[in-house]
Amino acid sequence: MRLVIQRTKEASVTIDGKVKSKIDSGLLILLGIINEDTKEDIQWLCKKVTNLRIFNDENGVMNKSVKDIEGSIIVVSQFTLYASTKKGNRPSYIKAAKPDISIPLYEAFVEELRIVSELEVLTGEFGADMKVSLLNDGPVTILIDSKNRE
Repeated sequence: MRLVIQRTKEASVTIDGKVKSKIDSGLLILLGIINEDTKEDIQWLCKKVTNLRIFNDENGVMNKSVKDIEGSIIVVSQFTLYASTKKGNRPSYIKAAKPDISIPLYEAFVEELRIVSELEVLTGEFGADMKVSLLNDGPVTILIDSKNRE
């Protein structure tokens, strides 16, 4: 699994002109899934995300987690995170898992993140044409791939 984590002042997901999810301070997470991803990847990533100290403390030092600040989270599925641009100018998405694999893993990730973080975790809509709006705080953007743990 591959995540793009962005610290937000505010973020939202709009589908067909209607706001589906909206948060203030917290995290916007873009989630890419491949066939090899497992429940172990989900568990490791959810613990990592929940405890990632990327929010400022009272001294302006990034020393607090999303859980510490009691923030909110939006998770958006994003198969394009596994785009291959090695050949030509048209990206290939062959590594991205198909819906029969990625939908259950996406749903499991969201549920595990709710349990581990004990926070509000909102979502986009899998496969929908979403408009994602973000006021990135910092800006702080972190990339994590569960296959590169060392």
